[in-house]
Order: sequence, then structure tokens, then C-alpha cells
Amino acid sequence: MGKKADLADADPGKLAREFVNPTPKGEFKSFAEEMDSAYHPHKVEAGWNDWWEASGYYEASSDPSDTRPKFSICLPPPNVTGSLHLGHALTAAVQDMLIRWHRMRGYNCMWIPGVDHAGIATQTVVEKKIKKEEGKTRHDYGREPFVDKVMEWKEQYGNRITMQLRRLGCSLDWSREVFTMDAPRAASVQEAFVRFHEMGLLYRGVRLTNWCSQLKSAISDIEVDYQDIEKRTRISVPGYERTIPFGVIWSFAYEFADGSGEIVVATTRPETMLGDTAVAVHPDDPRYAHCHGKMLKHPFVDRLIPVICDAELVQMEFGTGAVKVTPAHDPNDFKCGKRHDLAMITILDDDGNMNAEAGPFAGRKRFDARFDVLAELKNKGLSRGEAENPMRLGLCSRTGDVIEPLLKPQWWVNCAPMAKRATEAVRTGQLKIMPDFHEATWFRWLDNIQDWCVSRQLWWGHRIPAWYPRRKTADGASWEDLGEPIVARNVEEARAKALEDEALAPGLASGAVELFQDEDVLDTWFSSGLFPFSPLGWPDLSAPDMKAGWHPTTLLETGHDILFFWVARMVMCSLALTDKLPFTEVYLHAMVRDKYGRKMSKSLGNVVDPLEVINGYKLTDLLAKLDQGNLDPKEVAKAKDAQTKEFPGGIPECGSDALRFGLLAYTQQGRDVNLDIQRILSYRQFCNKLWQATRFALQKFPPGFRPEPLPCVIDATAPNGPTAVFDSLADAWILDRLHAACAAVDAHLKAYEIADAISAVYVFWYDDFCSTYLEATKPTLDPAMPVPESARRAARLTLYTCLHFGLRLLHPFMPFVTEELYQRVRLLAGLEHSSCMIAEFPDGQASAVWANAKVVARMETLRTVAAAIRAVRSEYLRGEHDRYAPEVFVSCGDADTAALLKAEVPTLGALARSSSQPPPASIAVLPPNCAPPKGCALVNASTDVAVFVLLAGVVDLGAEVARLEKEVTKVQGFKDKLVKSMASPNYAKAPANKRAEDATKLAGFDAQLATLADAIAQLK
Repeated sequence: MGKKADLADADPGKLAREFVNPTPKGEFKSFAEEMDSAYHPHKVEAGWNDWWEASGYYEASSDPSDTRPKFSICLPPPNVTGSLHLGHALTAAVQDMLIRWHRMRGYNCMWIPGVDHAGIATQTVVEKKIKKEEGKTRHDYGREPFVDKVMEWKEQYGNRITMQLRRLGCSLDWSREVFTMDAPRAASVQEAFVRFHEMGLLYRGVRLTNWCSQLKSAISDIEVDYQDIEKRTRISVPGYERTIPFGVIWSFAYEFADGSGEIVVATTRPETMLGDTAVAVHPDDPRYAHCHGKMLKHPFVDRLIPVICDAELVQMEFGTGAVKVTPAHDPNDFKCGKRHDLAMITILDDDGNMNAEAGPFAGRKRFDARFDVLAELKNKGLSRGEAENPMRLGLCSRTGDVIEPLLKPQWWVNCAPMAKRATEAVRTGQLKIMPDFHEATWFRWLDNIQDWCVSRQLWWGHRIPAWYPRRKTADGASWEDLGEPIVARNVEEARAKALEDEALAPGLASGAVELFQDEDVLDTWFSSGLFPFSPLGWPDLSAPDMKAGWHPTTLLETGHDILFFWVARMVMCSLALTDKLPFTEVYLHAMVRDKYGRKMSKSLGNVVDPLEVINGYKLTDLLAKLDQGNLDPKEVAKAKDAQTKEFPGGIPECGSDALRFGLLAYTQQGRDVNLDIQRILSYRQFCNKLWQATRFALQKFPPGFRPEPLPCVIDATAPNGPTAVFDSLADAWILDRLHAACAAVDAHLKAYEIADAISAVYVFWYDDFCSTYLEATKPTLDPAMPVPESARRAARLTLYTCLHFGLRLLHPFMPFVTEELYQRVRLLAGLEHSSCMIAEFPDGQASAVWANAKVVARMETLRTVAAAIRAVRSEYLRGEHDRYAPEVFVSCGDADTAALLKAEVPTLGALARSSSQPPPASIAVLPPNCAPPKGCALVNASTDVAVFVLLAGVVDLGAEVARLEKEVTKVQGFKDKLVKSMASPNYAKAPANKRAEDATKLAGFDAQLATLADAIAQLK
């Protein structure tokens, strides 16, 4: 109980929260003080972003004289509704890494920031907020005051988003920051709407829409989430206290008006029968041949319903073969109604309540009416039973409400011509989508695209630039429309167009006719679909960025979940409005999920703010934040329970670099990111390793050190081209590894293999530099060791080279810690401060002479032998013997290997130590046919190298022999059991893969027994 309480009270963010940055905003950091002994991310990361920004490093140039190659990305504008989550952080990390990498390669880089007004999401959040805090609705405010209220929200949370991006180290060109509802973007939207209309692609029409009763607005097809329901399932629907059954089909009878019988139909939405205007049968169905054209009597409203024949709608073998037709509430029925000129009777109002057409059920909520209709059908003896029925239920992605197909006048964009161009661009290779398996999805959606409903019944958004000419009715109580709406860029242009109409001009002149702007706003994706050319100045082609050729941009990088929402629309809009692609490459990263593979969801309590990972966050603060949101109280309780289990001690401080590196390490193409905060924490420990290694290295340089060329000779006769030859094997090896890392990272990034690039740079720093080279070179750098000064000088120059190259190599992934350490290295070399972010990226070309396969093979032999020594020590020299330095003997079957080991005994000894164990007392390479002393532990490092570690007099050899003999008995038992199984008469019938697996196991047991026998013999 006490331990749990201590965890709950832990405050992992205290140090970061209380830290006061001593560097004035925008100024360069002072390095007057010595390096801290440990890495503290809040101290290291403070101040750098301000200096980078103030120095103008983030700004792109549109100067015509700037001849650098261009690289540009448009940041997917996050919704203004709140703060960034880890999915946004992944997008930001990938894009900033690519921008920094290209900037270091000499590119003129533009990264455009922006925030999306997020029409539905923002209006919903603010409406909930004022309802919760003030008990008011938007209608209590009125349109203009409510829009002002939302704008206040934008100012508050839009600034938080930019703060988060800066804290992540995003090198965005803030001078080009946009908001999708700022004045230039509003002009772009108006222009696009008018041009689409002039092209004949945009029109107003009455069609079935996806209606969300909670929003009181239409939404587009791709804003509908579908839930597959296999059997009867009760679901919570917003606005209802009781759950509603789905996955059921109910049957009922319509009686013929002449009393001659009945037809039985079935439906999963019984309330819609109140809008039925026909029953359809198949013209070839003999069961209903006598019914064609007969009339049915509606049981609840004064309406006669015809029996019609329709081969497209009806499948004879399904159900009863008779289908109720509700043209105003079902897409297939709507088409049938068009074919047969049926009445389109709407039975629902905008709130999802039954209207006057529903007869006795008028005023009832739609799903309450479902229960009422079923009950009344039973009362009238018309119910014919029910059955479970698999179905797909459409839900609003914003509210979770059940979508109702509803006839509404809306504005639509005919996407077919634009979609054709978008698919051709991919098929011809003009537009490249990565990973390429997403192309199938691209083609499937665009080849079957539907018209885009772009109007929304909201107040927050770009108001549709269309005006309706209206005049007062005779009684003066209302207004009536006079013809079609006038599409124009502004009211003045609309009036000028109206005056050209002879029927409207006199009324406009006299004031009898007035123009009223459409009340609806445009779909949010309409304005963001104009990216990136809208932020670059379109439709003004003389804008500096448009003239400089920044359109099209280079790359779009985003999550695959908005391939349709945003990417496809950007491509379609750009091709239609500018006759150019908006970008030439699309890189789609995976979705960020929690470590259990669950989608990030507020109700699950697994949505994490990047700043909480960067700075650390108390559990109590995490829980309190849930109370401040708009979640249902039941969802709050569930989310609190989940967070308490996941973060019992709060979220540890990881820092921006560790978060970025961790997110990038997850980016295997096409795979979802199952994010574990503990793994992010391990990358903070990597930062500490980097810090400690650099700190150790810097202490090995004398005052006044200045870099100079590496001491080597060039072997022009090497088989793979000119090769640098160094006196020190360790120096030559680490330079080969550095070159290999530089070449690998560059190649992986060019192929967008980000996780592989991360792995390459991590292996260099952690395994090659820290764990191997620094250990190997410690004897050389130790002033107490009798080492020639030329060797020390060479080692220092190699150290400097590794730091100078390695920090630049790592910078795009971890900008803060690399900048801090890079400045320390420049200070050591007496160089003026210049940012790592504008230093040349080491792509491996200039270091090609360091590549040396022979050196790598020789060093690998040393590493293998050293690992064998450490393995013996960790097995036998534990506890009280941990600090004992044993004598080591090495037997080699190859003369070249023996010569190598003799020459590199100091390096081998350094590599054979560990953080807790000193180097061996001595390492002797045994002459041929010479046996080691008795009392040694044996391990075979390779087929021709055996390592003997002398234990006699230190370890109880009898006890060790007994332990090994016990292990022999155990392994022999496993082997005997397996041999017995393989000798079974039926074993021959076992699957081939099983027999192969057993053969491998048997060989493994034999090898273990042989090794144990050798070890026992040596100890005896």
C-alpha cells in the first residue's frame, strides 16, 4: 500500500518544470561552465530552438538568385481543437528529420506550418464547453458571437500547438505559418469554389446525404465509420438512455387495399416504414405475378402504396422476395424511386425526430419510434417475427451517432474527372506513393469515387460564397427564393451578376429583392485540400513563392489514415486548379497505437501529449486532466483506471530527442507503431551514453588542441580502390565503421527506410564507438601507459573525427543533444560557433578511403576472443571474485590469428574488461602444441581459437566440476528423451519440419555435452 502511494505521489516532471533557462531568448548558449556529469534533457534542450529560429536557419529563400536545389514539405495542419498527440509527434519527427537532412545536404528547404480550423470538431468541442461551463447553446449566442467564441478557442489552443512543435525541435518556416481560415486562405477558398463552379464541377442538388443528428449536419462518405455487426447487439446511441438493438431484421405484413391478402416485407430499420412509398418485387417472381400494380394500405398513415416490379433492387432468393421502398431514407431505394417516379417522403427532422409525415409517431425520437412501431405492428396483428441479421452500421466519425440517409439540398463536387487524372499520375509514375502497396487502395477509392458533399450545416468554417436572390412574400412574413443561387467571390460580385438578370435587376434596384448568403459552411477538407499551393500564395501567381517555383512541393509525408481525407483531395484540387501535382512523392507512415496495439482514444486513457513524455508528468495530473475534458463520466472512470495501471509512477522525463528517436525507430514501412513509453525511456539512456562518451573523449585532449589531417598513408593498389592505412588497428576499424554508418544512413534515408537509418546510426554510436572503440583506445590515451606520443596523437585525431562526423550524422534524428555536444567539440577545436544543422551531412563519399574489409575482419577476431573471455569471467568470477584479474591463455590453430592476437594484446585486454571487471592480469598466446596450465575454464571462441581462463586458487574447482557434471546430467536427460521419441515406430510419420527440428535439437545437445566435457576435463 505504501509503495503504491509513493508511486502515485512521484513527480517525474519536477526538475523540468522548475528549471529556469539562463540563456536569454534567441541568444547563443554559454559554455563557460564544465559539462554536467550526467545528461539532463531539460537543460540540454533549453534555448536551442530559440537560437535556431532567431538565426534564420528555418527560413526558405525565394530569391531568384538562389540556385540551391529545393526541398519542401507542407506540415499536415493539426486541428485547432486541442493539443498535439503522439501521432502528430511522429509526423513532426519524420518531417523534421527529412528537412534537417536535406538542409545539411545543401538544399534550400521550406517546411510550411499551419493549423486547420477543423469545422465539425472545433464547433463540437466549443459547444460542449459552453454547455458545460455556461449552460448555453450556440443559438443562445447567435452566429457572429459564437464564431468569435470559437476564435478565442483557436487563439488559446493554436498557440499551444505551435509551442509543442517548437519544443519538439521542429525547424518549420514560421514566417510562412498559415491558418485555414486566415484572410489569404479565405480568398483561396472563394476562388476555388467559384472556379469549380465555372468548370461545371460544383453544383447544388437534392440528394441523399449522410446526416448526423447530433451535429445537425451532413458529412461526407469518408467521415462515416462502419461497424460490422454479426448478430443481435445492443448499442449505446448518443441522446438515448437505453441501448438500441441492431443486427436484427424484423418482418411485417402490408395488407392489400382490396382486402385480398398481404405481402410480407422485412427491414432492419422498422421506423423507416413510415416513409415507405412502394413495395418492390422481381418481375420474374411467379409468387407475386398476381400482385403487379396492386395497392397496399399503410397501417399508420393515410397512404396507398403500389406494388412495383424492379429487377435491380429485388433479389428473389433473399427473404420473402418483397422489398419495402423508402426513397428518402435509403440509397438503393432512392435510385429505385427515381426509376419509378415514386414520392420521396422524409419522415425525420434535423434532430433525428419523427416529423408530421410519421403520423401518430410525430415528435418521437427515431429509435424510440422504432420500439413504438414494432409494438403497434404486433397490436395490429401485422408482425411476422424477427431474426438475427449481419449488417454494417454507419457511425459518425465525430460523434458516434448512427448515420441517417436524409434527402437534403447540398453543394456537391463532381470528382470523377479529377480522380481520373489523380490515378493516371500514379499509374504513369508522375506521383510516387510509398510504401507502394498503398497504391491499390488509392486506385480502389479513386476509380470508384462518388461526388463529394462539400456543404456543412455549421457556423464555424468558410461560409459558402453563394447568394440567393429573394423577395418578400405577399404577406411580408417571409422570403421566397427567386431562381438559382449566384456563385461569386463576394457580395458585390454576386450583385453585379444578379443585375445582369433582367428578371432580378428591377427588384434589386428598388430594394424589393435582396441577396442572402448561403447559411452553410464548406467541409474542412475543402480548404485543406488547397494545400500546399494555397499557403504558397495561390491564386496570386505573382506571389514570391509561386514565382520562385515552390509549387509543386517535393514531398507529402503523413499517416496513411488520411490518404482519402486529405492526400487524394490535394492531388485532385491541385491538378484541377493549377494543372500541376501538389507534390511528386507521398510517404505514408503507420498509425501510432499504444503498446497493446490499441488505437489511441481518450476513452481508453491512452492518449498522451508529447510534452508529457518530454518533460515528465505526475499521475495525479494525468488523472485531473481527464476531469477537465468533455468525456462522459463513465468514460472518465475507465480512462483513469487505464492510466493508473499504465503509469503508476507517472510518465518519466524522456526529452524531445529520445521521443523523436523512439518514434522514428518504430517506422518500419507499413507497420503500425505500438508505442511503449519504456522504450522511449531507453533512448534517453542512449542520450546519456552519448553524453558520457563525448564527455570522456573531450577530457583526453590537451589544451590548445587543433584538428589536423589523420596520420595515414594511401594504398593505391588496394583491390577496392585507394585505401587509407593506419598504424592502429582500432583507429582504422572505427573509421571504417564510421564510413559504413555514414553511407548506410544516407542510402536508407534516400529510400525512406527510416528505421534502418536509425539502426545504423545507433549501432555506430552505441556498439562501435562507445562499447568497442572507447574501450579499445583507453590504454593508448592513458598517460600512465608507455605508448608513443604519435599513437596518442593519432587516437585523439580519430576521436575528434568520430565526434565531428558522428554528431552530424545523428543530428537530423536528435537535434538538441547533438547541437550541444557539437558546440563543445567546436569549442575544443578553437572554432567559432556555427550550428550543426547547417554543417555538411556526412554521406560517406568523402570517407570512402576509410573502408577496409581486412581491418574489419581482424578487429572482429579481437572482439570475438574478448567476448569469450568476458563470458568465462561472468560465469565463474562473480560476486566476491568480480574484481579479480585472471591470467588468460589463448590457443590458436592459425598462425596469422596468433600473430594478430600477440600484436594486439593491449587492445584485447581492454576489450576483455567490463564496467565491473578490470582487464585480465595477462593474456598469453600459447605456442603450437603447448597446453595451458591445469585449473583453467575453457571456451571455444571460434573453430580455431580456444580461450583458457585460469581459475585455480581462486575458484573452488571441485564445486565447479560438480556443477558442470550436474548440467551434463540435465542435458543428457533431454537428449535421451529426444532419442527415445525419435526411435518410436511411428516417428517416421511425423511431419518433415518436426523431424528437421528434432535433428537440430539433437545436434545442439551433442555440442553442449562436448563443450561441458572439455570444460570438466580442463578444470580437473
